Amino acid sequence: MNSVSAKLGWLTFTARAAVLAPAFGLAGCVLAPGGLGDEEAKSAAAGEAWGVPEADRPPAPDLPPEADWRAVLRRAFLTNGDLEAAYHRWRAALAAVTAESAYPMMNVMPSFGYLFSDEKMKAWDRVTGTVAFDSASATPFPTKVMKAGEIALEEARAAGERFRGRKFALQRRVLSMWFEIAAMDEMIRLERSDVALARVFLDTAAARVAAGGPQADLSRAEIDTRLAEDRLAALLARRRAAEAGLNGMLARPPWGVISTGVGLFAPRPLAVDDAALLRAGVAANPELAALARESAGREAALDLARQQFIPDVAPMFSFTGSIERMVGAMVSVPTNVPAIAARVREAEAALEAARAMTRQARADSGARYVAALVALRDAERQRALLEETVIPAAARAAANAEAGYVTSQVMYRDLIDARRMELDVRRMAVEARLAREQRLAEVEELAGVDAEAVGGEAGSREVSAGGEHVGR
Repeated sequence: MNSVSAKLGWLTFTARAAVLAPAFGLAGCVLAPGGLGDEEAKSAAAGEAWGVPEADRPPAPDLPPEADWRAVLRRAFLTNGDLEAAYHRWRAALAAVTAESAYPMMNVMPSFGYLFSDEKMKAWDRVTGTVAFDSASATPFPTKVMKAGEIALEEARAAGERFRGRKFALQRRVLSMWFEIAAMDEMIRLERSDVALARVFLDTAAARVAAGGPQADLSRAEIDTRLAEDRLAALLARRRAAEAGLNGMLARPPWGVISTGVGLFAPRPLAVDDAALLRAGVAANPELAALARESAGREAALDLARQQFIPDVAPMFSFTGSIERMVGAMVSVPTNVPAIAARVREAEAALEAARAMTRQARADSGARYVAALVALRDAERQRALLEETVIPAAARAAANAEAGYVTSQVMYRDLIDARRMELDVRRMAVEARLAREQRLAEVEELAGVDAEAVGGEAGSREVSAGGEHVGR
């Protein structure tokens, strides 16, 4: 009896192994679309710093005592949670490509039977094994699975473009905020000079009143001094609020200090003409690239909808010891033709909608790009005019007024007007520099490329998160 049990156990094991072998052979088959490996390589390179859990990462380098815009961008790209979230959504979309491309798209159902009979049969001939797919649904035709993988790949590529768009949007916000703080630092220096000069004039007016001069000059000097002090205090408060906002984008404590250095910030280099910038245009705009990928996915979805007319097949294999070998297939023929035709019409409409959105987005982006480029050049023109022509003239006028006031040839009101004119012109020059840098960051966002790359320089900031900056 023990001998019979042992033989039955061995036969059962052998039969099950024979039945399960084809199932394991099918496991792990992926009909991955071409280009998946390249997209995965781009993702790995772009998110080198995010490849490990946050708890295991080394701390991001903090800002130096005097942080220029490069250091601020480096910190933002390494620590900003919104940018990292966009990267992980890209990774999730890439993982979905493999899930959609796995084949077969259903479970294998192996079965085993043993015949108990009084007939004189070998134990092996009493064993029946069957390998079949889940009878609830047929195995999709391979081209359907391949097309589903293509759709998922286009969605993953669109997610990658959105990540790149998030990078340029963050870059614009960070640069705009840093240059705004740097501009406010220069404004603060101007206001402090104005306060100091107002106090000098206040002392001078007080001395003149003591010597019999007009009391009105002293009252005017006191008002001007208090107003200058108020403008300085308001500017310091604005600067602190902007600093807290930038710290939030850099994942730093809101009270952290950000020093932009001494002196007015230098303009970022842009060694190309308008023709080169217009050629760059919106060809690499991340938003347009994402819409183009979505349109390609809609085209693949239309092909998949049309392929629903193709019958699905569920192959099977069976044996009974050494007596019988059988290979068969169950064919699932689609009969709900109106539903399939409706799905095809739905896919066609979705494709046309995606194409229309892409056309309109391209037109809107082109208009915004040209407007930003015009504003950039206008800010450069205004800055050059103010710094090279108007500021020297205003400084000469203020110096002449101060000299005339000392010799009582110029009234106090005229002196104040000359001094305010010079201060206003210097403020306008700082605002023109700020506007130029903000428009340049907007041009980069719309073009989807860094200014250095447009100029053909090797120092583009399009490198991985493990290096200086993030991009593709």
